[in-house]
Amino acid sequence: MRKSAIFLYLYLIVICAALVMGSALLGYLLAQTAAIKQSEQFTAFNPDLPTRILDIRGDLITEFSSNEKREIINFDQLPPALINALLVREDRSFYKHRGFTVKAIFRAVIGKLTGKTLGGGSTITQQIAGLLYCDRTDMSISRKIKELWWAVQMERRHSKNEILELYLNKVYFGGGTYGVSAACRFYFGHPVAEITPAEAAILVIQLSNPAYYNPFEYPNRVQERQAYILDEMVRLGYLTQEDRDESYDEYWAHFDYTRTNSSAWFNREDKARWFSEYVRRQLENMMYGTMDFYSDGYVVHTTCDLRHQAVAEKEIGDYIRIANNRVKNTRSHRFSQSELYSNITALVSLAFNIPALHIDSQRVKTKTRSYYRSNLNPIVDMTAMLFGLNNLKITSAKSTAKIQDELAKKTVEGTLICLENNTGYITALVGGSRFDESNQMIRATQGRVQPGSSFKPLVYSAAFDTKLITPATVLEDTPQVFKNQSGVPYIPNNYAGHWQGTVLAWRALAKSLNIPAIKVLDTIGFDAAINRSAALLGITDPDEIDRTFPRLYPLALGVISVAPVQMAKAFACFANQGRRVDPIAIRTVENRNGTIVMDPERELRLDQRRRGNAMQVISPQNAYLMTSVLKQTITAGTLAYASSNGSKFRYKDPKTGKSFTLPVAGKTGTTQNWSDAWAIGYSPYYTAALWFGYDKGGQSLGLDNTGATLAGPAWANFMKAIHEDLPYKDFIRPETGLTTASVCAKSGLLQTPYCSDGTISLTFLSGTVPTTSCNYHEANHALLEIAKDRLRKSNYSTGQVPVDIVKTGVFLDPRIFEDPEPSKKRRMGKNSRKTDQFDDESAFDPDTLIGTEPVVESIIDDTDGVSYASPQQSPDSDPLRGAGTQEAEPNMETQLDQPDAAEEQVSSAAPANSGIPDDTVSPAQTPESPPDEDSLEPSFAPSESGNDSDPQDTEPPSEDSVIQGEGRNPWL
Repeated sequence: MRKSAIFLYLYLIVICAALVMGSALLGYLLAQTAAIKQSEQFTAFNPDLPTRILDIRGDLITEFSSNEKREIINFDQLPPALINALLVREDRSFYKHRGFTVKAIFRAVIGKLTGKTLGGGSTITQQIAGLLYCDRTDMSISRKIKELWWAVQMERRHSKNEILELYLNKVYFGGGTYGVSAACRFYFGHPVAEITPAEAAILVIQLSNPAYYNPFEYPNRVQERQAYILDEMVRLGYLTQEDRDESYDEYWAHFDYTRTNSSAWFNREDKARWFSEYVRRQLENMMYGTMDFYSDGYVVHTTCDLRHQAVAEKEIGDYIRIANNRVKNTRSHRFSQSELYSNITALVSLAFNIPALHIDSQRVKTKTRSYYRSNLNPIVDMTAMLFGLNNLKITSAKSTAKIQDELAKKTVEGTLICLENNTGYITALVGGSRFDESNQMIRATQGRVQPGSSFKPLVYSAAFDTKLITPATVLEDTPQVFKNQSGVPYIPNNYAGHWQGTVLAWRALAKSLNIPAIKVLDTIGFDAAINRSAALLGITDPDEIDRTFPRLYPLALGVISVAPVQMAKAFACFANQGRRVDPIAIRTVENRNGTIVMDPERELRLDQRRRGNAMQVISPQNAYLMTSVLKQTITAGTLAYASSNGSKFRYKDPKTGKSFTLPVAGKTGTTQNWSDAWAIGYSPYYTAALWFGYDKGGQSLGLDNTGATLAGPAWANFMKAIHEDLPYKDFIRPETGLTTASVCAKSGLLQTPYCSDGTISLTFLSGTVPTTSCNYHEANHALLEIAKDRLRKSNYSTGQVPVDIVKTGVFLDPRIFEDPEPSKKRRMGKNSRKTDQFDDESAFDPDTLIGTEPVVESIIDDTDGVSYASPQQSPDSDPLRGAGTQEAEPNMETQLDQPDAAEEQVSSAAPANSGIPDDTVSPAQTPESPPDEDSLEPSFAPSESGNDSDPQDTEPPSEDSVIQGEGRNPWL
């Protein structure tokens, strides 16, 4: 009795303890679920949102979401085919249960005990509950109990449709996409509203194992599971057999077997991939450790102009293809030649037993690789995907990757960056050919390449400030030997070995002549050149300056390593009146509520104000002087071909309707062995720098791909497009410190009546204008007078009547002191009137020649019948064209037929423009062939009067190279 009482008491105590513990547990669970309605309401759900990147006008460029690409969608927007496919695949009794099913739980337990896959035990409600409130990676019983509890609570609070909406916006579908809307765009490229039953089946398959059922990696595996789900939809009445077959066949008929399993990041919609990647890297540095721009839904306002970006991507893409085609054609030509000679070499090797000459094995290896890459590799990849031969696919991919790495060394790349001069805004940025997993190097900012001749303006800028060099300084473009500090001789060369002789500094820069550039460096010294170059490029660290700029003469030719953005900054400084230009891509950053959380542009402007005078890198006078010289590159230099002598920049004002030519300046560059091709130029609005070359050195672009013929046209096309609809604007000229003067185009000195090469109007720093009159042509005139006097004396000594020399000029030939051998025509007595003017005593009448206006005569060479224009010009002839550009007026025969001539006379007239000041030289003639970098010029020295005739045109004789009736003078 007593024992039973004790047992009863103990039982009651246990019951009470259990009740207390149960009540405590119930209270804890109720406390945990007190706010469940708020957390489970989808309207209160705070999902990860992508960061939106906007351009300068507010247009969407792209969105950043890292591996969680999510797009929220309402249940009403979900198509029935997707809902039905989801229910068939995951939970066929979803609309009947209360959050769980006992059948599914027992099925999962039995499968776990037996080690067989009998299906999952979680309903859709349990799955979303686990995602929201549990750790799905925890494979324990306690996690399943918690998941069950939360599933019941969600069923109490929400409708079935709300649970489905939350589920389809939350779950992971593979490829870095979260939510059905983002997944549909990633896999199929269209909104979820357009999804087909076959595509819906593909999506729901991804829920169990996205990596295993990836359609791009394992299409056969996915095809089998897709067919099963579609068949089940037909069996359950969700789909007709006809719709099932049509949807299935259409999907696989248009399936892209060549697509790789790239993440959503590389397949997202992006209108400026290179620019947005640059912005992403900037954001990572700005927000590191404080904010997550992949999921916090920021709005980033950038400096990009999508109109500029579209043109930049088109031009760079087009000219990269052009460059690669040119290189390919050149290699094909070389390969075809090698094929011809390799057969002969093999024959010689076998005939004379010379194993070293036997190259058949190497030739066969090269041919085999080429054939496999172009013909067999695509077939192997297709076969591996169709038949599920994963090992074959992996092996093929490895071999292809190795071949692609070798080809990368021989693939031409390119880059472009455009800056707004007064703000530093990066309006366009192209880092290479195509942005993908294997090509993410932004060459405009990360590349380190040689600028070549595009570096020369930096040296000339320093030279002009020393006042030792002016645009009118005479420089010698002749072979010279320079010795470095160590005494090692350096012998530079010009492009194609052509030399221009005596040139003025402005022309030497416009024509990109190498010897004058080195002479300028030698004149001003390395310190002045390096300090100015470092300041313009934005290099301030002394150690970096020492590493970047070698104290060697090739420095003047751009033998350093810089990034294209640095060169763009330097040229933009010329356009910005000498003030420093700091490139910027991000203006402001707003959070999802519209509050500005970061303002990089404001911080930059405040920093620029703090710098004060340090922002003035060069004087406004030096900047304008450099601009005035570099403008000549457009009209008479290496960019003349690309810009059609500047006519490409002719526009019509959108408001007034008047036409105008926008002033533009620039420079090209080509490095040693034609490895790099540059074009950098600017207008009063923008500066653009373009580079083409190889990522890995040691390769040549070839003679067809120079700065003038490859980068130049791309630059000109881009600049022309981005200035459409902009009003006229000129470069700002400082009010003081500059002087404009007209000088002799040959000597660079003040013009005299004897100057016959024309004049050129140049800008000078105050105090550097030439003060000496030109004596070059006066000395030549004195020599002519001496020659005339000797000619008179020679006539006296031979007993002949003295010749009355026409004072307006004479053409002398050393052969007059010899007895010329008669030509064949003369011996035959044919055409005696034209054979030799000196044999016809009645050919000339001195009275008819003296005092007459200069005329253009036609001089006929007896030997070949070629007609040349003499240097005489009519008053209304164009002095810019020089000799030989005017049409000849055949008045020679009229003079030859005059009957009153009694003495032998030398026909002559005043030299071109002798004693008459010529107009300012304006080299605005359209070249007929592209001027290659480093002065691609004809073998003869061009006239300094601005005549840039085609090298292949017949060169007319100069004043000192023709004797009347004898044609060209081979002595002069």
